[in-house]
Amino acid sequence: MNPQQPLPLIGLTMGDGAGIGPEVIVPAVLDPVTLGRCRPVVIGDAARLRKAAAILGVTCEIVAVDAPAEAEFTSGRVNVIDLGLLPEDLPFGKLSPVAGNAAYEYVRRAAELAVAGEIDGICTAPLNKEALHAAGHMYPGHTELLAHLTGVEEVSMMLSTEKVKVIHVTTHIGLIDAVNRIEPGLVERTVRRGHEALVRAGNPNPVIGVCGINPHAGENGLFGYGEEEEKIVPALEKLRAAGVDARGPLPADTAFFLASRGDYDLIVAMYHDQGHGPVKVLGIEAGVNLTVGLPVIRTSVDHGTAFDIAGTGKAEAGSMLEALRQAADMSTAR
Repeated sequence: MNPQQPLPLIGLTMGDGAGIGPEVIVPAVLDPVTLGRCRPVVIGDAARLRKAAAILGVTCEIVAVDAPAEAEFTSGRVNVIDLGLLPEDLPFGKLSPVAGNAAYEYVRRAAELAVAGEIDGICTAPLNKEALHAAGHMYPGHTELLAHLTGVEEVSMMLSTEKVKVIHVTTHIGLIDAVNRIEPGLVERTVRRGHEALVRAGNPNPVIGVCGINPHAGENGLFGYGEEEEKIVPALEKLRAAGVDARGPLPADTAFFLASRGDYDLIVAMYHDQGHGPVKVLGIEAGVNLTVGLPVIRTSVDHGTAFDIAGTGKAEAGSMLEALRQAADMSTAR
């Protein structure tokens, strides 16, 4: 980081207040490593954060601010833009439309701040999709919601662990619909977004492995109906002609192993489970979810609201620490 520049301001949305979001946010924001990399401002409910701190047995000062520029960053202080949307008696671990609506409002406010240039990046705690829908906000998740709020037509989801990074051509749609949606233009744009993200993060010449759709990437037409040749190969030819080191189509059952040993900097998955399954086996505890293609960096933990342990103090903050680290690094590079 350039010592002449201030640390990036990261807006940290609290997620679903009935889940573990508040419990992973408090220790992550107080961590000296976090404060050495960025200036985190929580967008959520101050009272819920105080309750989480009490559950964790953490002594800290949780201070409401009206804008990120008003925040002060000292040891033991948590700055929060307090929207005050949660009732005091909201139970942990139970689905709540009230909590779902609050989670939406936290993200909406973060998007406003990002577009206005008041924060340099967004980091999100998990929301609950069922609660979000129960509140009337019909989005598949953070990725699509942030795209809508920032006026972007197309973004990509990237998952990042210590061993493997994967970007998805399609995400929250059924498998048949995903195969139908895949076409050379979408594959090319997805690879380009992944390439740009890695370059921004400090890798000037990333090696990108692109999965096929069928078993063994079609095995030269033996499996499937030529989807690889029709939907993927034309995109790879254009990318390579433009200087992007994109290789494939690769059999998905070996691509992730090769990436984990260092052969590829990024794997391009064609559909949700093709990418999510291997990544979560390799590193769900410290995995990070990134949205690339937005006008601002966005990272997130790669776990859910964990209603089964919410409010017990058992949640691990490792993924949140890593999400904040990557938000800080990529916002600075940007």
